[in-house]
Amino acid sequence: MGKRSDFERKPRDFYPTPIEAVRPLLPHLFPNTYFDEPCAGNGALVEHLESFGHRCLGKSDIEPQADHVEKIDAFDLCKCAGDNYISNPPWDRKILHPLIIHLSDLAPTWLLFDADWIHTQQSAPYMNRLRKIVSVGRVKWIPGSKMTGKDNCAWHLFDKPSSQPTQFHGREQK
Repeated sequence: MGKRSDFERKPRDFYPTPIEAVRPLLPHLFPNTYFDEPCAGNGALVEHLESFGHRCLGKSDIEPQADHVEKIDAFDLCKCAGDNYISNPPWDRKILHPLIIHLSDLAPTWLLFDADWIHTQQSAPYMNRLRKIVSVGRVKWIPGSKMTGKDNCAWHLFDKPSSQPTQFHGREQK
């Protein structure tokens, strides 16, 4: 599943977002945020956010895992019905990097993926779009598993290019 894992990756990186990965994002959203989820899978992330009073105006996926998710390729989206996009996208860089540009050109975009990305040269072309990083830590992607993933995760907020500095928010104590 990750770069240091023996497990075979699921097709299209389909790992439903657990509630533990959503909680660190909540203080960074306005109350009653309207959002779109372009990589919705089975809608788990949408359900979690809506349980905290946020409202999804569009949930789609290239390969939906639930009837209530529309079949739309995120790269075919031309506008955001909500205030922003919030998604747990595929981590494959060939998809992730173009997705960062495409979605953040349309609306502010929160994406959940590995935190190590920020420390690599491949992140450099996207730094002028990165507004905020919210640390999540390791996530248990497989329900019932005794183990968490081997990669730390973070929410990354992207927007149109600017010289605005990136804000970093570390993990909160429990």
